Amino acid sequence: MNLALFDLDNTLLAGDSDFEWAQFLISKGVVDREVQEAKNIEFYEHYKAGTLDIAAFLEFQLAPLTRHPRTELDAWHREYMDRHIRPLIGDKARALVRSHLDAGDLCVIVTATNSFVTGPIAREFAIPHLIGTIPAADVKNGVFFGNSTGTPSFQAGKIVRVEQWLEALGLWWGSFDNSYFYSDSHNDLPLMKRVKTPVAVDPDDTLRAHASEMGWKIITLR
Repeated sequence: MNLALFDLDNTLLAGDSDFEWAQFLISKGVVDREVQEAKNIEFYEHYKAGTLDIAAFLEFQLAPLTRHPRTELDAWHREYMDRHIRPLIGDKARALVRSHLDAGDLCVIVTATNSFVTGPIAREFAIPHLIGTIPAADVKNGVFFGNSTGTPSFQAGKIVRVEQWLEALGLWWGSFDNSYFYSDSHNDLPLMKRVKTPVAVDPDDTLRAHASEMGWKIITLR
């Protein structure tokens, strides 16, 4: 059996699901355009530089979830999937995932974006497992608290979360004949170095240089 790990934003998606969620909320008049876009740009520049304060980002990212009932958020998410996400899913991305699923590989999306936003996207790909940052919520009524729980699945935190998940399944890295991780970002280098077969997907400049130096496969899904 093989293990196939997929980053989501700018990897399987030709865009960023968190950014698109913010744009969707702006279009609904839920958040202020000027404030939201300015903060998004600021956080994204830190992300590209590898200096993102994940705690500050999550506080900003999760705040809108606290202001509305879960039924309304879920209804909005269905509209968001139609308007913002499905247009970002290309045939090549679907085919890549399908090739691993058809081969019987254990497949999981590993993303820093929170699981409220990304859960339905994983289901759209028919990927049965998701490791995303977990927004704290009341499990009885689904109300979000505005903070995260556990280790954010970002940079080296992705290794922590993957290994916790594997342990919960009674597995470890040695359980697999091969392990893959597909990503576009140098922020994912810690996890890419942990798998047997790292694959750079439409990579940023830093990851492209590292992948070329290491002889890693570089592909495009666009």
